[in-house]
Amino acid sequence: MINVEMLSTGDEVLQGQIIDTNAAWLADYFFSQGLPLIRRNTVGDSLESLVSVLRERSQFADILIVNGGLGPTSDDLSALAAATAKGEGLVLHEEWLSHMERFFTERGRVMAPSNRKQAEIPASAELIDNPVGTACGFAVKLNRCLMFFTPGVPSEFKVMVAQEIVPRLRERFTLPEPPLCLRLTTFGRSESDLAQSLDPLELPPGVTMGYRSSMPIIELKLTGPASEKEAMLKLWPEVHRVAGESLIFEGTEGLPAQISRELQERKLGLTISEQFTSGLIALQLGRENAPLLASEVVPSQEETLAQTAHWIAERRTKHFAALALAVSGFEQEHLNFALSTPEGTHALRVKFNTSRHSLQTRQEVCAMMALNILRRWLNGKPIASDHGWINVVESLFLP
Repeated sequence: MINVEMLSTGDEVLQGQIIDTNAAWLADYFFSQGLPLIRRNTVGDSLESLVSVLRERSQFADILIVNGGLGPTSDDLSALAAATAKGEGLVLHEEWLSHMERFFTERGRVMAPSNRKQAEIPASAELIDNPVGTACGFAVKLNRCLMFFTPGVPSEFKVMVAQEIVPRLRERFTLPEPPLCLRLTTFGRSESDLAQSLDPLELPPGVTMGYRSSMPIIELKLTGPASEKEAMLKLWPEVHRVAGESLIFEGTEGLPAQISRELQERKLGLTISEQFTSGLIALQLGRENAPLLASEVVPSQEETLAQTAHWIAERRTKHFAALALAVSGFEQEHLNFALSTPEGTHALRVKFNTSRHSLQTRQEVCAMMALNILRRWLNGKPIASDHGWINVVESLFLP
């Protein structure tokens, strides 16, 4: 087994001032390449701390991806830390310095003297090209560990990992076949409820059942070695059965993307009217290029279920849309949903026991509920289903 680790650097990461999206991306990307991370560490902008953790992890890791600290400012210390940990000095890489000067000249800018620092790498380092930025990466060998140093800018980091680092790893290591991970996402069921039915399953050797809870969804993951693919696929229908009506999509594409594709394939235009969700549904579908004919956010007001249904039916007619979706205002834990279709308008009044959650979370729950209503209609299912903690208190259909 190859021991792969990541070290994120920077006070802003350590102190939570920015979210470490690079770490999440790398963990997922390396997993798909057959290189699952076994450890992630974070350290601030302290030379002593950086040198210490590099020396420590070099005794345990085979591969260490170090992210951040390659900029032109005084708090960018990764190159110096790598050189110090190895007991050598920094050298100016003349070719990269020329590359940076061309980079600025081609953009009509003058390179600041401080940028020269970005061309200084440890004496024994192998330069790693950065096709989209000025901070070159580099690789050094320390004890048993091959360390790759990368910039913190996500767009630069991702390109360097995919185009420069992974090919080098394939040349130097025999990489295992990527593990298999089967995923599905549920809505409206609790993690404990799902686990009660799934934990008794007899899993193949090396296979685990995982749960990722992120309100309002629970993701179920069956993960194991590629050698157990047949056994995992044989078990997967039972996971489907347990998920039942709460299953909203499979894989990692996401519900908005799947709905958008279905609308496009069936040439169905959609108009949306939102109160409580404040445009969140339109935003999620718009990001996936859904065929939205119109979307509006109207002031929140108390409405009967019939009023919401009549309103969205009128909006569908006005915009010549095949479908129209509405979410009413949130009043005393009650909310109206309505979907107007060519054969009539379906409407639900729902009670959400979500008062303990933030406004943002409650809006996300309601947006997911609306998208699920649309998904169910597109799949030829009744728009209402048993969602556990979501209580449908009234429904109607207007032909």
